[in-house]
Amino acid sequence: MTSPTVPARRRPLVLRNRAFGTVWLGQVLTQAGVRMFQVGISWWLISEAVSGDGGFAAGLFMAVSTLPAVVLAPLVARAIARFAHRSLLRTAAAGAGAAAAALAVWAGASDLPVAAAYGAALALATCQAFFDPCLTTSVPELVDDADIEAATGFELSTQSLASLGGALLGAVVVDAAGVAGLATGCAAAYATAALLIATVRFRTAAPPDGDAPSGAAGAAGEQDPPRRTLRRLLGSMPYVRGILLCFTAANLFTTAVFVVMPLYTASVLHGDGATVALLEASLGAGTLIGSFTGARVPGRPAVVGTACLGTMAAALALPGLVAARPVIAGSLLLTGWCVGVIGVRFVALFQRLVPAADKPAFFAVMQAVLGATFPVASLLFGFLGDHLSARTLCLIQAAGLVPAALALALLPGHARPAGAPDAAPAPEPTPAGGLR
Repeated sequence: MTSPTVPARRRPLVLRNRAFGTVWLGQVLTQAGVRMFQVGISWWLISEAVSGDGGFAAGLFMAVSTLPAVVLAPLVARAIARFAHRSLLRTAAAGAGAAAAALAVWAGASDLPVAAAYGAALALATCQAFFDPCLTTSVPELVDDADIEAATGFELSTQSLASLGGALLGAVVVDAAGVAGLATGCAAAYATAALLIATVRFRTAAPPDGDAPSGAAGAAGEQDPPRRTLRRLLGSMPYVRGILLCFTAANLFTTAVFVVMPLYTASVLHGDGATVALLEASLGAGTLIGSFTGARVPGRPAVVGTACLGTMAAALALPGLVAARPVIAGSLLLTGWCVGVIGVRFVALFQRLVPAADKPAFFAVMQAVLGATFPVASLLFGFLGDHLSARTLCLIQAAGLVPAALALALLPGHARPAGAPDAAPAPEPTPAGGLR
């Protein structure tokens, strides 16, 4: 009896669980679509559409691309708690596909105004703001209890895979087929994802349960999670709150890489869309490798996170000192690896520490808190990019990560399951190998 079980467990989760595999494929397509759109439009703004203030235009675009996740967090949390997750995922993907298709028609019929690209970015980002946390919350509805953490690691690694594919295609497609070709590809990816998700049956009755009985006894319970989101939820988990604050501060400098990379390509490397694709691919490949290997990195999450932030600071400083394609590609590969390791270790930790009833609210808030600095970083580094050299921006990024690494190192290391006072507080932060 042991023989048949071992091979089944060793097969990848997407092969032994068809429902999860189908939703995963939908996730790959949506993540690749949004990443392709962001990279392609950023490069279009810097290389073609805007003359003079390309850095600020690209920074503003990236800010618009992340604003909905921050502004709509309470609405997203409420929607995830109230509606069936399959319907919400399908609607979000279909809505993004419709927005991309409309942009493709406009760009193909006439010259596209920059404002239309911003509007499409806002629409896609709004749909993605619902899709991402809903997917994370849906994991227990698609896999067995024993596979939840493996599914979380898989989900994070496939986000990296999708980002890698989207980043590789974005600037190259814009150079070859313009914004119309880019938007057409995005629309196809989103539409396919919506069709795939529509074929999946989410096996648990939890989402409909939070939907149907919400008329009577469920009403008070539904109202509670959104309130805990903004005030009580993070207030009841000081360890988790401290981690989120440290990474929010770090994000102010790490996410600026998406503005700095096209600027560095244009002004320092004097490259084209293929060079942007190379740099984006280096970052994406590193993140993918980090996502697959993160569970095997020894040490408590806070120690691993501190080491990764310090390594990222050194890696991001290197292109500021040495201007060469292999150097910046290597530094972005290492930076991406650190991002992947941090993602797997800490999201898996949150899956353990956060009570099930609070997960819809928590993951929406997590996305909002971590994304809150992205618009600021995009605008700030976009503005600075029109006044300072791209190499100086790399050094500013590196310097900004040092205080965040120190703050994480000084964080008290006690992780306790909030709202679930089991007798297992101590072992929770440590299980590096327990993710598989």
